[in-house]
Amino acid sequence: MEGVRRRERRALAKAITLLESTRADHRARADALLNALLPHTGQAIRLGISGVPGVGKSTFIEALGLFLIAQGHRVAVLAIDPSSSVSGGSILGDKTRMEFLSVNEAAYIRPSPASGTLGGVAEKTREAMLVCEAAGYDVVIVETVGVGQSETAVAGMTDMFVLLQLPNAGDDLQAIKKGVMELADLVVINKADLDAAAATRAQAQITSALRVFNFHGHPAQSGDRWQPQVMQISALKAQGVDAFWTMVQNFHAKRRAGGEFDARRQQQSLAWMWDIVHARLRADFDHHPAVRQALPQTLRDVSDARIAPSAAARALLNLFEQSKR
Repeated sequence: MEGVRRRERRALAKAITLLESTRADHRARADALLNALLPHTGQAIRLGISGVPGVGKSTFIEALGLFLIAQGHRVAVLAIDPSSSVSGGSILGDKTRMEFLSVNEAAYIRPSPASGTLGGVAEKTREAMLVCEAAGYDVVIVETVGVGQSETAVAGMTDMFVLLQLPNAGDDLQAIKKGVMELADLVVINKADLDAAAATRAQAQITSALRVFNFHGHPAQSGDRWQPQVMQISALKAQGVDAFWTMVQNFHAKRRAGGEFDARRQQQSLAWMWDIVHARLRADFDHHPAVRQALPQTLRDVSDARIAPSAAARALLNLFEQSKR
């Protein structure tokens, strides 16, 4: 704890490694560490960055990180890498891509494997965010895998969710079909320098799609509430990064003024607690002796339509509950 508070990189790395451990004794130490660090957390801006592979997330994060450091900020990047469903391994290459940011003393980059966690977000990402905040990093960026439900998970643990798009993102209908658009607080058209006309078209189409969401998916918002925005940048040329950061600051000012910022943080803390409870209950259920004994035959019965899935689920739950009485 003292090493983290002194901003020692080695202590920070060891703390996050401890949080990621699955050993029971390590978990007890990790919980004690988190509770000790908790009073020193909560002051950072938490940004979630997502987008399809190839959209330039790493380039954008490096350009943003270097810009913020020049402004006097300290930046932590938690990059979540997809884990192979075949080998279980991850490349963890994001740090290699951010060659200038990774060697900057005011930056800390931590690649972590998704490890099959729902949403492609490393299970311990929330805890790693708190440790980084306690170590004095005032901007924490979470970069998602960019596939599956990762966007939903990251949007639920950050203050602002940013979606990166390519200039040729498709027509209006394609923009509306992407459910992730509903989560975005800000949509950024990256690589706008490659085709200015295509980038402008994409900005208009996505703006139109967001307007549809406001009409149909959300209640009407008053003038002092944040409306999702769309902007163009070129991360490779560092063009528009300053305008992006201005947009982030405006977002935080409006959310804080309306009381939404603190309310969202509180909701996220409660959701985090229940996620852990559900995960522990599922683990206890999976390792229950009676359930494990009955499970193979139950799976065969459901697969062969000899028993209804709902009835099978209740039978397994009854076996689990009987031992708890």
